[in-house]
Amino acid sequence: MRTDSSPGSLPAREHLPAAGAGTPVLDVVIPVHNEEKDLRPCVLRLHEHLTRTFPYAFRITVADNASTDATPHVAARLTAELAEVTSFRLEQKGRGRALGTVWSASDAPVLAYMDVDLSTDLNALLPLVAPLISGHSDLAIGSRLARSSRVVRGAKREFISRSYNLILRGSLQARFSDAQCGFKAIRRDVARVLLPLVEDTGWFFDTEMLVLAERAGLRIHEVPVDWVDDPDSTVHIVKTATDDLKGVWRVGKALATGSLPLDRLARPFGDDPRDRDLEDVPQGLARQLVGFCVVGALSTLFYLLLYSGFRHVGGSQLANALALLVSAVANTAANRRLTFGVRGRGGAVRHQAQGLVVFGIGLALTSGSLAALNAASADPDHSTELAVLVAANLAATVLRFLLFRAWVFPDAPPTADAALITRTPGHGLPEPSAAGSSRAWSDATVRLQPVRPADTDPRDGR
Repeated sequence: MRTDSSPGSLPAREHLPAAGAGTPVLDVVIPVHNEEKDLRPCVLRLHEHLTRTFPYAFRITVADNASTDATPHVAARLTAELAEVTSFRLEQKGRGRALGTVWSASDAPVLAYMDVDLSTDLNALLPLVAPLISGHSDLAIGSRLARSSRVVRGAKREFISRSYNLILRGSLQARFSDAQCGFKAIRRDVARVLLPLVEDTGWFFDTEMLVLAERAGLRIHEVPVDWVDDPDSTVHIVKTATDDLKGVWRVGKALATGSLPLDRLARPFGDDPRDRDLEDVPQGLARQLVGFCVVGALSTLFYLLLYSGFRHVGGSQLANALALLVSAVANTAANRRLTFGVRGRGGAVRHQAQGLVVFGIGLALTSGSLAALNAASADPDHSTELAVLVAANLAATVLRFLLFRAWVFPDAPPTADAALITRTPGHGLPEPSAAGSSRAWSDATVRLQPVRPADTDPRDGR
């Protein structure tokens, strides 16, 4: 359960209403660099597919990032031939830079991108964007590693892809299955707040965006895809892998230090069913107990290692105090984020100060236990000291959880800010509480007009 009841910068997710004429619902961006050969067949094939199968107005945007061949001329001809196609030119390279620039400037409520080689079967496009149109999810990704995906590629690319995603799971605790598939979509109201937090302008752009979105509590929908490797891909695997690992280190460091303002991505209080006050439903106690026990077990192990190290350079009381102090700071930070779900740096200093008070109680228990042991035995064994400290820490742990839950991280009731978020009769949409919020709501409620495609297409052999 979130203990921060701030309404945040994002509106509640709502189904985009299908009525009235206006902006295209979907803007599919194709980032390209020196793709004069593949660009035209890609755009024509995508345009034909969307015209035949997509039930809303759409746009295809060619994002040319510093091509030096005839790619800009090909894009210009496509723009002149097809009303739904437009192009955008950047003078600097970088797929992430191209996507961030075009997505930030787009007026479509749903933004997507795909690679120019169209390795991913286009039949997955509608399932990709449907959860975003319906308001079910914030982002959507195609996954080549899902159980029902059908993928054709070499053993080398398969090994690299799975290894990279394994690194993300181990280092950044990522739960999504495929970070690098060039087939993703995002709601514009989410992109407006999330993209300014993404620093990478190259191939790591996707991964950084997904990790930050997941850590902020946004919902990521995964679509199993059929994918065929492009043998003529121009991606430099070694350089890309090196840049990605540097990105993993940078993002991991930023998350560990709490320097990212992920609280900006918070939904209004009550949008998450875990925020609601439901009768006969425990308010996250079981989950908090499990999280606290896991953090406590790791903290105890960390404490014992520190104690053993400090014991070689000082007495047992000094070693105990230093080990408990260091582990207490780490324990409070871990419980703040993992057990009680507090995001951002707001109140972090106060929480650490309160955690030190709890540390003082733990210090009194463990120091008292050591004093009692030394009084009973003039020269106790090191193993006996550790056993006594474990028992004392177990007692301190129970008290620490109670104090954390009731005092340090109490469940905050809805504030006056949250009370301003009301429902508009007839539409189910919250009324904006300030002028700044009004723009956010308008971003999320662009009125859409279905485009009725032909029921059959003589060119479709299926």
